[in-house]
Amino acid sequence: MRHGMRREVYAGRVVDLGIERVTLPGGVEVDLEIIRHKGASAVVALDDAGRVVLIRQFRHAAGGYIWELPAGVLDHPGESPEACAARELREEAGLRAGSLVPLGAILTTPGFTDERIHLFVAHELAPADLARDHDEVIAEIARVRRGEIVDAKTICGLHLAAEAA
Repeated sequence: MRHGMRREVYAGRVVDLGIERVTLPGGVEVDLEIIRHKGASAVVALDDAGRVVLIRQFRHAAGGYIWELPAGVLDHPGESPEACAARELREEAGLRAGSLVPLGAILTTPGFTDERIHLFVAHELAPADLARDHDEVIAEIARVRRGEIVDAKTICGLHLAAEAA
């Protein structure tokens, strides 16, 4: 696949939307609506009892509140995914981790965006500011199966962390 010209439609704080002229593997040229994203990190923060931290976030696009892992966008072009994960864990959950282990990365919706979320599991947790509520990983995976947790990065992170345990 060959990339050609890009016509910028919108450049925002988190995403850039553009129309990209692309030659597909079969030789056909098409215009695709593509959202370019800075990248992000998400953290499965596990305490010694195997409990995980989830944040209840209001997400307008999702229609209200949903449960998510602590996560956020890379702050600046030089910020590493690991530094972003540590920052978000501190800012959103009030915790710091003795170790942050990479679980891999996911492409959220590759049909129209290059958004890549780096997933980490955090161990040896200690309060950084204000500690939040925890629930058990097993219970959280059960909540995924019941449809109570629908956020893709959270579902992937919980399953990958459970496999790594």
